[in-house]
Amino acid sequence: NEWMFLFSLVCSGEIFELKAELNSDKKEKKKEAVKKVIASMTVGKDVSALFPDVVNCMQTDNLELKKLVYLYLMNYAKSQPDMAIMAVNTFVKDCEDPNPLIRALAVRTMGCIRVDKITEYLCEPLRKCLKDEDPYVRKTAAVCVAKLHDINAQLVEDQGFLDTLKDLISDSNPMVVANAVAALSEIAESHPNSNLLDLNPQTINKLLTALNECTEWGQIFILDCLANYTPRDDRESQSICERVTPRLSHANSAVVLSAVKVLMKFMEMLPKDLDYYGTLLKKLAPPLVTLLSAEPELQYVALRNINLIVQRRPEIMKHEMKVFFVKYNDPIYVKLEKLDIMIRLASQANIAQVLAELKEYATEVDVDFVRKAVRAIGRCAIKVEQSAERCVSTLLDLIQTKVNYVVQEAIVVIKDIFRKYPNKYESVIATLCENLDSLDEPEARAAMIWIVGEYAERIDNADELLESFLEGFHDESTQVQLQLLTAIVKLFLKKPTETQELVQQVLSLATQDSDNPDLRDRGYIYWRLLSTDPVAAKEVVLAEKPLISEETDLIEPTLLEELICHIGTLASVYHKPPSAFVEGSRGVQHKRLPCSAGSSTAGVSDAPPAVIPSQGDLLGDLLNLDLTPTTTGPPPPAVSTGMQLGAMDLLGGGLDSLVWLQAMKAKGLEISGTFARRAGVIQMEMTLTNKAMSVMTDFAIQFNRNSFGLSPAGPLQVLTPLSPNQSIEVALPLNTSGPVMKMDPLNNLQVAVKNNIDVFYFSCQYPISMLFVEDGKMERQIFLATWKDIPNENESQFQIKDCHLNAVSNKLQGSNIFTIAKRTVDGQDMLYLSVKLTNGIWVLAELRIQAGNPNYTISLKCRAPEVSQCVFQSYEAVLKN
Repeated sequence: NEWMFLFSLVCSGEIFELKAELNSDKKEKKKEAVKKVIASMTVGKDVSALFPDVVNCMQTDNLELKKLVYLYLMNYAKSQPDMAIMAVNTFVKDCEDPNPLIRALAVRTMGCIRVDKITEYLCEPLRKCLKDEDPYVRKTAAVCVAKLHDINAQLVEDQGFLDTLKDLISDSNPMVVANAVAALSEIAESHPNSNLLDLNPQTINKLLTALNECTEWGQIFILDCLANYTPRDDRESQSICERVTPRLSHANSAVVLSAVKVLMKFMEMLPKDLDYYGTLLKKLAPPLVTLLSAEPELQYVALRNINLIVQRRPEIMKHEMKVFFVKYNDPIYVKLEKLDIMIRLASQANIAQVLAELKEYATEVDVDFVRKAVRAIGRCAIKVEQSAERCVSTLLDLIQTKVNYVVQEAIVVIKDIFRKYPNKYESVIATLCENLDSLDEPEARAAMIWIVGEYAERIDNADELLESFLEGFHDESTQVQLQLLTAIVKLFLKKPTETQELVQQVLSLATQDSDNPDLRDRGYIYWRLLSTDPVAAKEVVLAEKPLISEETDLIEPTLLEELICHIGTLASVYHKPPSAFVEGSRGVQHKRLPCSAGSSTAGVSDAPPAVIPSQGDLLGDLLNLDLTPTTTGPPPPAVSTGMQLGAMDLLGGGLDSLVWLQAMKAKGLEISGTFARRAGVIQMEMTLTNKAMSVMTDFAIQFNRNSFGLSPAGPLQVLTPLSPNQSIEVALPLNTSGPVMKMDPLNNLQVAVKNNIDVFYFSCQYPISMLFVEDGKMERQIFLATWKDIPNENESQFQIKDCHLNAVSNKLQGSNIFTIAKRTVDGQDMLYLSVKLTNGIWVLAELRIQAGNPNYTISLKCRAPEVSQCVFQSYEAVLKN
C-alpha cells in the first residue's frame, strides 16, 4: 500500500508539471508537453485529468500539435463526453480552415469520436466537407459518413448524406470515387436490403474509368464493388472483363486477387465457344503463378484461393503443374497446400511426373508431409484409373522401406484402392500381412483389419491374425474395436465351422464387457442377425459395397460458388462462408455466381440469395405496390385464350383450378387459377370472371416479396374490356428475379390485382415443384461429397403412403427430379435423387422402396432445411398423382 501511495504521489506530481507546461505561453514547450501526454497515454497511464488543458491547445496553427491534440481527443472523448463538447467549436472552425490538410484532419477526427452528444453538431461541417473544393477533403469526408452511420444510422439518412455519397461516385477525382464506393459498401454490408449501391451500366463505366487512376487500395474497393454487379448479357460481361484484365499485372497481390474474383464471376456469363473465353483463361494463370514467388504467408493465401479456382475451373492451371512442386525450404503449411492442388490437377497426361515427385516426397524427413505425400499417391490411384497399377507398385516400394509411419499410411490408402478397384490388386495382401506387427496407429490397424475381414477367404491364417488383435481388445480405440467386430463377423460368415468360438468371444467382449454404446449396439445387432437369420446376416454384412468417390474432398457446389465470390477475403482462406465466422448480422449476405451462358436461367439478373430472409411487414409492402401497368420491355409469350387450365403440367395430371378471389370480396371480380411449368417457364394461369354489372378494364398485377422472388415477367394481358358475366383466361409468365422475403408457409404468394374499379388483394400457394429447374442433375461424385458435407441435423425423413408405381424414376424426371444412382439392398430399392430450385438451393434425397410395400420412405438433405417440408409435398404429389 505504501508503494501505491508513493506511486500516486509521483503521478500527481507529474500531472501537475504537465498541466503547467500545457498552459505555458511558449509554443515549443506546449508541443513538448502534449508529446509527453501522448507518450504517457500510449503506455497506459491515465492522463484524462488533463483533458481541458489539452483541448485548449487545439487553438493553434501548428499542424503537428493539432494532430497530437486530436489523437488525445479521440482516445478520451468517450470517457469524457461532457468535456469533449468543448472541442466542437474548434472542429467547426477547422473545417473552414484555408489549409485542406487541417480541414481533412478535423473531419477525420470527427468521425472517430464515437459520442452521441457530439454527432449532431458535426453534421453541418461534414456536409461542407463533402462538397469541398479539395479532393483530399472530400475523400476523407466520404469515409467519415460510413463511421457516422455506424454511430447513428438514422441521423445520416435524415441529413441526406447517403445521397451525397452516391453523387460522389460521379466525382472527377478517382480517389474520391474509391472512398465513396468503400463507404457505401461498408454501409450496405450492415443493411443488405437497402440497395445503396444501385449499380447500372453508367455507374459501372464511371467506376471502371476511376479504376486506372486510383491507389492500390482504391482499386480493391472498386473491384470488390464490381464483383457485386450482374451484367445484363455476355457482351457487357466481356467488356468489363477487358477493362479489368490489366489489373492482373499489378504489383499488389490483393489487387490481383480482387481482379481474379471479378473475372471468375463474369466468365460464368461468357459462352465457352467464344474466342475471348479461351484468351481469358490463358491470362488468368500467369498472375496466379507470380503470386507463388512471394513470401510464404502470401503464397499460402494465394494457394488457398487457387485451390478454389482449380475446383471451379481446373483448365486455368492445367499446364502449370510444376509451379506446385514443393521446394525444400517451403514451410509445412505451404507444402501441404501445394500437395492438395497437385492432386486436383493430376490427370492422365501428367500422372507420371506427379508420381515421381510424390515418391520423392515420401522419403523426406518431415513426418506430416511424408504422410500426406503417401496419401496423395493413393488419391492419384483413385482419381486416374490408368495410373492405379503404377501407384500400387510405388506404395509397395514404400512399404519395403519399413519406415513405420510410411507403412501405416500406405496400408490406409491401399484399403481405399481395394474399395475403388475390387478384385484387381489383392495379390499385395500377403505383403501387407507381413507388416501387421508394426502397426500401432488406430487408423492403420483399422484399415488392416478391414482388409483381413474383407478378403478372409484368400488369407489362410485370417482367424489367427484377427485373434492376435482380439487379445488387447479393450485397449484398442473405438475405431479399431468396431472394425474388428465387423471383420470377425465377416470371417465367421465365410468360414463358419472354424471361427465359431472367435465370433462368440468378440460378441461377448462387445456387448457384455464394453461401456461404448456404439460398440454394444453393433454387437447386439450382429448377435441377433446371426442367431435368427444367418442368410439375412450374410446379405447385410457381405453386401456389395458402393465404389468410393474419385473426389471425396470437393467443396459442395453451392458453397464453392459462394467462396468464389469471396476470393481475396478471409472466407477464401478458411474455405468457409462469412456467415460461419462473422458474428452478428454484418457480412453474412450470401453471394452466388451469375447463371452460366446458355443455361435455362440465363438472362435472369439479381438471382435471389440461397438463404431466405425473414418475414417483414407484409401489409405495408402490399399497400406500397406500384400497380400501374408496365409498358416497357417486350410482351410475354402470347398464350391462346382457349388454353385448357387443366392441361398436363409438371405434376403429371394438371392441377385443379382453385378460386383465389371471391366475387363478393372483390366488387364482382372472381379470380380462379393454377400454376404450371412449361418449357422451363413458370406460368400463373388464371380465369377472370366479371360478376358485376359494369365493364372492367385497366387490369394490372403485382406480387408482394416472397420466399423465392417470384414476380410477373410482364404485364397482365387482358387486351379487351371484361363485360358483365364474361370470363377470360390469361397465362401470366413469371420469373424469379423479384425481391425475396421468407413467407409462412414458404410457398405462400400474396397478390394485388388492380382494375378500373379498385385494388384487390388475395393469397395463394404455388407447388414448389414449379421451381425445380431443368439442370438439376448432380454428378455422382459431387452428390456423394455434398451428402456427406451437409450436417446430419439438416436431414428430414418422411413417409409417402399408398403409392403403386412401377417406373418411379421416369415419373420423377418428368418433374425435374433426377435419379443420380440406384441400388438394391436386401430386396429394397434405394434411389438417390437431386433437385435444384430456381434460387440455387440443392435438395438431395434418398428414396427407399420395398417390393410389395405401398409405403415409401424418403430422406431429404439440404443446406436450407426450411424448404424440405415443401419439397416433400411435391415428391408426394408427383408420386401419388
